[in-house]
Amino acid sequence: MLPRKRASEGALVVEEDTENNNTTNINTNSNRKSESSSALKKIRIAEAADSTGKISSDVVCGENNSSNKNNNYSSGSVARVEEKQEFPIMALGDANPTDIDEDLHSRQLAVYGRETMRRLFASNVLVSGMQGLGAEIAKNLILAGVKSVTLHDEGTVELWDLSSNFIFSENDVGKNRALASVQKLQDLNNAVVVHTLTTKLTKEQLSDFQAVVFTDINFEEAIEFNDYCHNHQPSIAFIKTEVRGLFGSVFCDFGPEFTVVDVDGEEPHSGIIASISNDNPAIVSCVDDERLEFQDGDLVVFSEVHGMTELNDGKPRKIKNARAYSFTLEEDTTNYGAYMKGGIVTQVKQPKVLNFKPLKEALSDPGDFLLSDFSKFDRPPLLHLAFQALDKFVSELGRFPVAGSEEDAQKLISVASNINESLGDGRLEDINPKLLKHFASGAKAVLNPMAAMFGGIVGQEVVKACSGKFHPLFQFFYFDSVESLPTEPLDSSDLRPLNSRYDAQISVFGSKLQKKLEDAIVFIVGSGALGCEFLKNVALMGVSCGDQGKLTITDDDVIEKSNLSRQFLFRDWNIGQAKSTVAASAASSINPRLKIEALQNRVGPETENVFNDTFWENLSVVINALDNVNARLYVDQRCLYFQKPLLESGTLGAKCNTQMVIPHLTENYGASRDPPEKQAPMCTVHSFPHNIDHCLTWARSEFEGLLEKTPAEVNAYLSNPSEYSTAMINAGDAQARDNLERVLECLDKERCETFQDCITWARLKFEDYFSNRVKQLIYTFPEDAATSTGAPFWSAPKRFPRPLQLSSAEPSYLHFIMAASILRAETYGIPIPDWVKNAKKLAEAVDRVMVPEFEPKKDAKIVTDEKATSMSTSSIDDSDAIAELIKKLEQCQKNLLPGFRMKPIQFEKDDDTNFHMDMIAGLANMRARNYSIPEVDKLKAKFIAGRIIPAIATSTAMATGLVCLELYKVLDGAHKVEAYRNTFANLALPLFSMAEPVPPKIIKHQNMSWTVWDRWILKGNPTLRELLQWLKEKGLNAYSISCGSCLLYNSMFPRHKDRMDKKMVDLAREVAKVELPAYRRHLDVVVACEDDEDNDIDIPQISIYYR
Repeated sequence: MLPRKRASEGALVVEEDTENNNTTNINTNSNRKSESSSALKKIRIAEAADSTGKISSDVVCGENNSSNKNNNYSSGSVARVEEKQEFPIMALGDANPTDIDEDLHSRQLAVYGRETMRRLFASNVLVSGMQGLGAEIAKNLILAGVKSVTLHDEGTVELWDLSSNFIFSENDVGKNRALASVQKLQDLNNAVVVHTLTTKLTKEQLSDFQAVVFTDINFEEAIEFNDYCHNHQPSIAFIKTEVRGLFGSVFCDFGPEFTVVDVDGEEPHSGIIASISNDNPAIVSCVDDERLEFQDGDLVVFSEVHGMTELNDGKPRKIKNARAYSFTLEEDTTNYGAYMKGGIVTQVKQPKVLNFKPLKEALSDPGDFLLSDFSKFDRPPLLHLAFQALDKFVSELGRFPVAGSEEDAQKLISVASNINESLGDGRLEDINPKLLKHFASGAKAVLNPMAAMFGGIVGQEVVKACSGKFHPLFQFFYFDSVESLPTEPLDSSDLRPLNSRYDAQISVFGSKLQKKLEDAIVFIVGSGALGCEFLKNVALMGVSCGDQGKLTITDDDVIEKSNLSRQFLFRDWNIGQAKSTVAASAASSINPRLKIEALQNRVGPETENVFNDTFWENLSVVINALDNVNARLYVDQRCLYFQKPLLESGTLGAKCNTQMVIPHLTENYGASRDPPEKQAPMCTVHSFPHNIDHCLTWARSEFEGLLEKTPAEVNAYLSNPSEYSTAMINAGDAQARDNLERVLECLDKERCETFQDCITWARLKFEDYFSNRVKQLIYTFPEDAATSTGAPFWSAPKRFPRPLQLSSAEPSYLHFIMAASILRAETYGIPIPDWVKNAKKLAEAVDRVMVPEFEPKKDAKIVTDEKATSMSTSSIDDSDAIAELIKKLEQCQKNLLPGFRMKPIQFEKDDDTNFHMDMIAGLANMRARNYSIPEVDKLKAKFIAGRIIPAIATSTAMATGLVCLELYKVLDGAHKVEAYRNTFANLALPLFSMAEPVPPKIIKHQNMSWTVWDRWILKGNPTLRELLQWLKEKGLNAYSISCGSCLLYNSMFPRHKDRMDKKMVDLAREVAKVELPAYRRHLDVVVACEDDEDNDIDIPQISIYYR
């Protein structure tokens, strides 16, 4: 069994009255919460019906279904069931969530936004055909959180289906596919209603849905259904998709006029204006703080422009000649006011209307195909023909071609040829019989990697259809991965079914490759969103399921609520449990033959006793499922060292990429890196912010300083005052002085003993941050201040600030005070009174605080150097100040209760009840108000300050499907670099870009050559002299040898000649102090060499075996 569903408050319970066959609905209205909360908290559903039982279901939507065919399912929607069996055939969840669960959907909200999510929550989707592809699409939609998903399938589960469908088990064979799927899919998200339909579909039934997806339908029926959807008012989005062996197709028709609200999902770009000319056309220049991302033809609006105020009217204006820091405005500004200063220019995103053609018309006039691989630019028209030929083959013979059958292949080629000839001038010159043979041979099989890939693509298209978010696929997409086939020709006898769950896969790849998959020793690093998908894929493929096979998965993380919206192997009762353990258990339920071991170790230098040489040497392949670059680089180095294939992938919102790292064939992951993200200068963040990101960076820094770092410093001092004081004296710098000042504040003048003290602290912090500091800044640098060159100091991108005056009647000010005082109380262990959430009582407490008058200092030092790395200003008196502070601390300590400690608060972004984000958002928005920067809500603040990586299930599924298509090649073991593919995809556009991996750089010397993959091995426990001689024989003169960071030998040092006859292992122990544990058999040294002409030669790392 897969893990059961997440528990849901007020879950709908459906019970059947067997006497009158009526369905009873237990009310879930919030007014009856006490009643519903005591009700059974799960959906009762019996085992699926016997395959011979006649089942029909009629979905009743809302109150007036007969008069309104297109209304959405209401929260009280039920299923009317007419059948012989005495149980309901659909699972129900809470179909009408009152609001978005931001803790659960935070990563998805970061991609879609609230409006798109609300549209999804109101959308009903039909998925017809519950083989592997249908299951993947349904899974992704249920995780996304649509209102309802109806599963349609008239067929029964076959053993064949277990190659690609993660829902079915061998016990489901013979059951209706939809009925066998409903409960396990419902378990993924109890907020989504999951229905079933098990009888023949009629056109009229489609009116209940916003989008319909067909994965197993012939063209004749597809055209009939599509015409109905296309002409329906409003249009119903229609998607026809299928996976046939290593070939796949998608067709989309979202109606004659479909509006795309947001074509790419990117935030509108903006720039800070430096100048605008009085010309026709006008030239606008922007500050070189960041490159402009505008394109010719974009519409922009202006705001905050001083002087040329005519541009501040909010009217969108078209631009051209877009450059990195300038553009031309298609407007005559000759008679406008002269530009003085300031101004923001912001892109205006325009909706786009698409006119889709119905399938019948598009088949004969497909337009431009969406390409995925430019090395196959001629492939889509051929596959367009092949899928039509297959449809005709099946309609004529009533079956798919038999795998390996030459007769069936020739029949399909003949059908394709006839269709091609009928196209007249549009016919293809070459129908590629070899490719069509591959197509025919695997046509019956649905492969898991293909289902995963297309499940991601189609799932995303449904989201687009329901929301208008992102540009739809327009209209055909074809893909193949014939390169995944074994390099050796396949014999038809090798493709015959073995009456196993892998028969579909065997019909494409043969039983020999299946054996290699089952005996593979695999290491998956990470068990998050990617890791869950990989586990599901490899379990279905049979990887590591044989007697010789083993899969090791490791992840040191535990499950959090925010994981549940895409890491589909987890349920809410798993929160707090180890990811790898739960995921491994779930994967074993998909395929009980999986030989899997789950570990909770981080992969790094500190765990090389766990992942030792023997472990790495025995691996067949490594699959990364990581979320950070440093871990990826470490695994990359290990794979380089042990010469193991590494399959790398990653996602960012709707984008995903895959990279194949294959020994001796491709460059390694670390060979090319993205440039580091540009960091705002420290002085900008602290004194001169000009966007909300700066404010949020500052806010998180202040939060951590006030509530985590300073309390930790206090505890460090109290734990060992003398040791702490000595460390500060030895440091003797501005940072040490600042630390001591903060510790003293916490223990002396800012120490809190009552909750009123905490309110006082929060009120005075407000005054310090948002009034006094600003007053000091504008006193030091008044609005008319000039730089040393005479230029205005407050020129773009600097924004002149204004101090805030706190009013307890202002809700945002009061909310900040509440959050800050609650968190301050937590650090001191002070009980939090209930009245703090009463606005009137809190306001009274705030008004009782005495706020001293502020006098700006004439000699205040404010850092303006953009290269400064610290806001602390050094002083020659630091050591004296430190000594004085330590004395005061010693006095304070005497007044503390024995054992007093503070409680540091570690920032946790994913708990909306802990007030962490309330305080950070409050800090950032008050600061933004100081500088007239647009404020953000708490959710947007969480994305930025919490550094949340946007993530959705669809791009994850696609990435893992693509990687597993490459896994076939890796485990076959004989493919050349030309057969491998790296991919970048953006499902929002949509864009698919596949290319051969880059080969490694080759270094040549005399008659030798090597790459980064090579490692020279020297056995026999050699001495230094023997190592130098060994290199000399290769024409290499070694002048430096190091082990780790320690130099073992350098030809410049005469004393190093004394080491010549020492064993290298002894030198490493004595000089480099290297600890060589019992499990290590060798040590590695880096050698710098020259050739005989004194040219430096980069040679591989040398491994010296001493055991």
